[in-house]
Amino acid sequence: MQRTRWGGVVDDGLTGSGFFRVAERNGVLWFVDPDGGRFLSKGVNAIRFDPERIGLTDRVPYAEACRVKYGNLHAWRTAISDRLASWNFNTVGCWSDELVASAGSQMLANAPTIELGASFRLHRRGQIFPDVFDPEFAAHIHASANKRCADRRNDPGLLGTFIDNELYWSPDWRGADELLTVFLNFPSHLPGRVAAISRLQAHYRDFSQFNAVWRTPARSWEQLGRIEHIVAPFFRMPPGGLNDALEAKANLGNPAREAFCADCDTFVAVVADKYFELCVSAIKAVDPNHLVIGSRFGYQPLPGVVAAAGRHLDVISFNRYDFDPLPVIDAYATTGKPCLISEFSFRGDDAGLPNSRGGGPRVATQTERAQAFERYVTAALGKPNVVGYHWFEHADQPAEGRFDGEDSNFGIVTIQDDVYDELTRTMTKVNAAAERIHAAAGASTVI
Repeated sequence: MQRTRWGGVVDDGLTGSGFFRVAERNGVLWFVDPDGGRFLSKGVNAIRFDPERIGLTDRVPYAEACRVKYGNLHAWRTAISDRLASWNFNTVGCWSDELVASAGSQMLANAPTIELGASFRLHRRGQIFPDVFDPEFAAHIHASANKRCADRRNDPGLLGTFIDNELYWSPDWRGADELLTVFLNFPSHLPGRVAAISRLQAHYRDFSQFNAVWRTPARSWEQLGRIEHIVAPFFRMPPGGLNDALEAKANLGNPAREAFCADCDTFVAVVADKYFELCVSAIKAVDPNHLVIGSRFGYQPLPGVVAAAGRHLDVISFNRYDFDPLPVIDAYATTGKPCLISEFSFRGDDAGLPNSRGGGPRVATQTERAQAFERYVTAALGKPNVVGYHWFEHADQPAEGRFDGEDSNFGIVTIQDDVYDELTRTMTKVNAAAERIHAAAGASTVI
């Protein structure tokens, strides 16, 4: 098949706009590259000369090895860019050195994250999720978007912009709090707490009805506003899969629990809508030329969050560390929007690394690792709403552990920059066939 300079498949039915966009062809969704090619984003994350230090030290083993091997940063960028292209990758993913994309003989696309919500959350120390009701949030993200997006607005190589990474939307591996209880426990003067209480007050006819569900020590809405810590009356499992069925069963015989869950679901949907509306509009105001490609969901969020993402985003992105991506892909397909798998990986126990910390499945050998990649990507490409997949990550983590203790075989190269031959041979083969596999998705499935 004939390809454009970006690696997209030449298609007489498509025209280039000078920037990446999305389109449907025969019931299948695609990126369209700047020259009009049907494009699937095949990427790798964390492509850096200095990807990860050992713990909190200044030692960067990968950089030490590459300094000896390549001599300087420019030579490393050129070699890595050409090597990625030889494996039929076409995108430099999150947390990467963006100059790698243009350093080799073939142009690669860039897909950076600008961390709008996360930067405000860190600005407001102690916030688990940014207070989207705070007028300073809107001001902050507009200023941040201007700073981080303005210089890229005319760049044809920008695939799109990620807003954030793995924000906290509901109970997950990080905690059991609902987003509603998070906001209810903001300091009393913050707009987010005021908004949460106001919405509960609007829903319940009087305070006694609210307290029959929430069981707080307060006796009025005014007292509720002064309570330092509001404790959730029930706890839910993280959303998705079997947990959804178990939660529905638990609610059948408990009207109070069902009402609590409805309160939480309604509020998170409102927060999600406001978050995506404000962030997308802030980015588009500065850069109307490029796609906004999501906030890299760390897990399948509640339906109200998915729906809000579908209303505002050009592409929905999610991280899926599992052998089977299909259930999550199907959950996002309800929006009708293209979906990008922004992170996935498999770890091999024969790589000589501890693999004691880090997400995703472990397998015994590099052979099984390559097979897992092929099964995962082939299955994903069989879904018409999938427009790409980004592997985490370029180089292995230090055996001693990085800043958060992760010490796993996520790399397509070792920490000495030696290539995992079997994995990369499989990646090369699957990447080359990706467009053919995806085009066939329209024959059996309609979005």
